[in-house]
Amino acid sequence: MAEYTQSEDIMKRYDAYGFETYEIDGHDLAVVEETIAAAKASDNGKPKFIKCNTIIGKGMEETEGTNAAHGEAGVPYVGKAKAAIGLPDSGWYVSEGTRDFFNTVQEKNGKIYDDWQATYAAWKEANPDMASELEDAIADKTMPAEDMLAAIPEMGDEAEATRVSGFKVIQDIARLVPNYISGSADLHGSTRNYINDGGNFGAGFDKSYAGKNLYFGIREHAMGAILNGIAYHGIFKASGSTFLVFVDYMRPTIRVASLAELNRVSYILTHDSIGVGEDGPTHQPVETVPGLRVIPNLDVYRPADAEETVAAYVSSVTRTDGPTALILSRQNLNQNTAMPAAERRAGTMKGGYIAKKETGDLDLIIIATGSEVQHALEAAAELPGARVVSMPCVEAYERQSDDYKESVLPSSVTKRIAIEAAVTPAWYKYASKVVGVDRFGFSAPGDIVMKELGMSAENLSAEIASMN
Repeated sequence: MAEYTQSEDIMKRYDAYGFETYEIDGHDLAVVEETIAAAKASDNGKPKFIKCNTIIGKGMEETEGTNAAHGEAGVPYVGKAKAAIGLPDSGWYVSEGTRDFFNTVQEKNGKIYDDWQATYAAWKEANPDMASELEDAIADKTMPAEDMLAAIPEMGDEAEATRVSGFKVIQDIARLVPNYISGSADLHGSTRNYINDGGNFGAGFDKSYAGKNLYFGIREHAMGAILNGIAYHGIFKASGSTFLVFVDYMRPTIRVASLAELNRVSYILTHDSIGVGEDGPTHQPVETVPGLRVIPNLDVYRPADAEETVAAYVSSVTRTDGPTALILSRQNLNQNTAMPAAERRAGTMKGGYIAKKETGDLDLIIIATGSEVQHALEAAAELPGARVVSMPCVEAYERQSDDYKESVLPSSVTKRIAIEAAVTPAWYKYASKVVGVDRFGFSAPGDIVMKELGMSAENLSAEIASMN
């Protein structure tokens, strides 16, 4: 019995949500049909909720009303139950009445379809620009990634947090991708993904249904589920934001998006490491990014500077076969100004690239991602044989050709060290030594936490010096 495990009043809950609610006997098929018809006819703008009270396994007296009816335990009694209600003893029986009903469905639906096509054709002729935009959205057609990258201005040389870079980039994304919308789990002010002049979605207050900014409340799991629903509907590209450490609340919905290849979905996850600082270890993710990287078909981008952030966003809206997680910093990061912006963007689209080429014979490769790339560049500055590889997206890198990967990480160079402010195991695929954070952090200013736990150029240099 549901009452055994559920004490809440379901009807009151959905009434409180603002649904129009109905409660009926789910075994009375005439009432079921009448109620569905009434709900469809009710044009009051409310979603509809019909609670059908039923008894599991009804008609199989041996298991009726018990969990045994839910699985194989009820199978031996199916034949007896069918006989009791006058059904023939055949595996798959479809009554003539059912067949007659469905014989008319195709004809009825064909007329509805033809009428709709005529209505749409007239609207399209009167509104060609809007029709083109709608059809592009339904077809998931965006401008090519190369054109989009070229259409976004260079970001500048000043140090800034990648969440701030992301705020700038999302304005361009919203301009270049008209069907792009974004929302937050009550953290717009921190995650910085608000679309300026996009309006707020909803009813009441300053909201309208034309708004591009969604307010999910503190509901990460619901946010992920809603994003998936938007993607399945098939018009909009949608992103949702929260602090990275809270992403585990929505992990099941991310898994579904990845399994279903919902490329219209992306996640903006900020405050990406122990650099969060004073909020302490509860808010300092150390295992979270590696935990996302193990989800098949999810691209996880952790950009190192503003130009990498541009490319990460562009990839998220031009990818065609799965969702993308954008991992952004709270703290300011240096820009790799020694390398042209266009090259950083192009390299980021490939997931990994040479961020600093060796000036002598190559004898060391330093692999880094996100906020640790700046430390890698500093540590390599006095090492002529050192190459720095920025790897913002392992998944995109792994999709590159063998020739490209060999050009970035030549197999002949086995002296490699990786650095990331996260747990270390996965990086041993690429490096013989890893500098990471295999523990929880602590509460202190972010720069102090980073330094104390080894996320600095000085410590990286010491670790390199210790290698054979």
